[in-house]
Amino acid sequence: MALRSDAGRWGSVAKAFHWLMALGIVGAGVLGLVMTGMDRGMAKLDAYAIHKSIGLTVLALFALRLAWRFLDRRPTDLPMPRLQRIAAHAVHGLLYLFMLAIPLSGWIFNSARGYPLQWFKLFNLPALVEKNEGLAELAIDVHVALFWILAAVLVAHVGGALLHHFLERDDTLRRMLPFGRLRNPPEGDAP
Repeated sequence: MALRSDAGRWGSVAKAFHWLMALGIVGAGVLGLVMTGMDRGMAKLDAYAIHKSIGLTVLALFALRLAWRFLDRRPTDLPMPRLQRIAAHAVHGLLYLFMLAIPLSGWIFNSARGYPLQWFKLFNLPALVEKNEGLAELAIDVHVALFWILAAVLVAHVGGALLHHFLERDDTLRRMLPFGRLRNPPEGDAP
């Protein structure tokens, strides 16, 4: 499998970013939902610390993914109706926005509350803003609202991929899977 993307499929680096970030986003989201219902104590503090570390990892992966996106080509869009193509690109744009905005709003909340921020207990990160309770409340409200909007956008993203895979029977999903063959390989590709 090629490191770089070509006209017919995503390369292994783009796929790795996609699936690592998917795991990080889902993991942080599930942990975020679980930790808010936990009783006070060390287990809850540990859950928050892991949630924050995963969020910071997603933010770092986003920066690397964005840099790679500028260096790597993207596969040619598969044939689809114009509105479907517009919707797909809009969903991808929103996903990129959320990959940046959700971790940053969490970091701003953490900073405005005056909490220390560590990445997996290895090193500290600086506060983005001074302690400010009003800003902290706004930042957490934005963080939570963006999470729920992200959840809806992810349903659209996954639903679109499954629709293409099972109903349209095209290679939209297969081009991003880390394994398997394309149904309709581009000209010149070996079967």
